[in-house]
Amino acid sequence: MIIGMLIFPDMTQLDFTGPWEVFSRFPGCEVRVISHSLQPVSAKGGLKFVPDTAIDSAPLLDLLFVPGGEGIAALMEDRKVLEFLRRQAQQARYVTSVCTGALVLGAAGLLKGYRATTHWNSVELLPIFGATPVSERVVIDRNRITGGGVTAGIDFALTIAAEVFGVEKAKSIQLAMEYNPAPPFACGHPSIADAAIVEEWRRVRGPLQAARLEQARKAARLYCG
Repeated sequence: MIIGMLIFPDMTQLDFTGPWEVFSRFPGCEVRVISHSLQPVSAKGGLKFVPDTAIDSAPLLDLLFVPGGEGIAALMEDRKVLEFLRRQAQQARYVTSVCTGALVLGAAGLLKGYRATTHWNSVELLPIFGATPVSERVVIDRNRITGGGVTAGIDFALTIAAEVFGVEKAKSIQLAMEYNPAPPFACGHPSIADAAIVEEWRRVRGPLQAARLEQARKAARLYCG
């Protein structure tokens, strides 16, 4: 099984590293880190990653994965990346994303007619691409598997482990990682966070979200028609 994980400038590193930690423990699997070239890629915040596979030389993938982050703005208008995703999705066993990586799959036309999720602040954008939004941690619809925002990537990857190798193997990986969340505050989702915190967060992110809405609409017109 070959897993291909796309990386790009200004991605959210935990969208990538959470699933990577789980995927790297899959027995008999090869994990490829894919980008435009083999040059280092800086995630949001400056952490650098070194891809091992360029898009042009990527093999056919069994599992295709896209993380999210502010860098998706460029990806939703990157014809080469979108064509790569469409080409790989034609034969991939699983087409997947975490966080706003779902918007990139959507821009490539790969979520039309599918149930999907993404970061809570962007779920409302999914219908632009013909997807049915679902506010859940992980959503499986046929061979499309999407995860919520950032930390949901670990839950997402463990769900895939159970799908591919069975529940017992997934549990073993979870135990080895000591993945036993006990967050110090009950505010990891708008449904449980203080309304004032949610309102302030939305206010600060408002301009970015407005720009993302327009980019999503443009991508849908250009590439999903």
